[in-house]
Amino acid sequence: MSRTEFATFHKVVATMEDNVSEPVVVPATAKKEAPIIQARLRHKILKMPEESWKASGIRIFGRKIRSLVYTTDLAIIKNCDADAVFAVYPFTPQQSISEAIIDAASIPVFCGIGGGTTRGVRTVTLAHDVECQGAMGVVLNSPISNVNLRAVSLAIDIPTVITVVSADADVAARIDAGAAIINVAGGKETANIVSKIREKFPDVPIIASSGGTEESTRLTIEAGANAVTYTPPAPAILFKQMMAQYRSSTTPPEQPQHTALEVLQAAGLWHDQHDRRQ
Repeated sequence: MSRTEFATFHKVVATMEDNVSEPVVVPATAKKEAPIIQARLRHKILKMPEESWKASGIRIFGRKIRSLVYTTDLAIIKNCDADAVFAVYPFTPQQSISEAIIDAASIPVFCGIGGGTTRGVRTVTLAHDVECQGAMGVVLNSPISNVNLRAVSLAIDIPTVITVVSADADVAARIDAGAAIINVAGGKETANIVSKIREKFPDVPIIASSGGTEESTRLTIEAGANAVTYTPPAPAILFKQMMAQYRSSTTPPEQPQHTALEVLQAAGLWHDQHDRRQ
């Protein structure tokens, strides 16, 4: 880089730095709450319900899990404040999908390995594979048999999560078969199901659907859930909200005025003919 380019580079960078905000550290309150650090680009993230932070959490391998984002969308996984990912989807589980999610995620991942259409030896193989890929736990759907559940739990050294969809489920048999965590997904009845399970099993770890609102999340936690799953809006809805904000803005933010050549030179992507000959 020539002296002229070096000077241009510093001039452009200095101007850019003057026009962007530095990461902001929001001070903690007197209650010793965790400080919040907001980056200048990644401050717009998908937030879990505030009520979810009041859950007791489930400590797995030393890490406390209170909120799990229920999605396989990598963009949402990389831009949310959940403690973990609940990667369950309505197709037969595939190792390539779990591998992509685990590799991309910066938080622990619980991988669905079947239980409905996918059963038997394949669930055991999938459980072993996702454990090797780095999953924190595996999730089995409610139709799975106790024999199958037992085989999965014996094959791996990470928690096996079993889904319960009604108050009539034989939770005791599920626990005896090796379920380490109960996942309650009972729709509008979720809080009631959680309450009944908690009454009979005061110490069993419970994850439950949050219901998507602050009120339903609060009721689910008060019923006895240790952690909650949150299903985020579809990316199309999130993007629609962003575009609505762009359209409603009457004054665009001020941008530093530079030529395309100056920006390319600052990024080190442009060299004059003299430099090319060298």
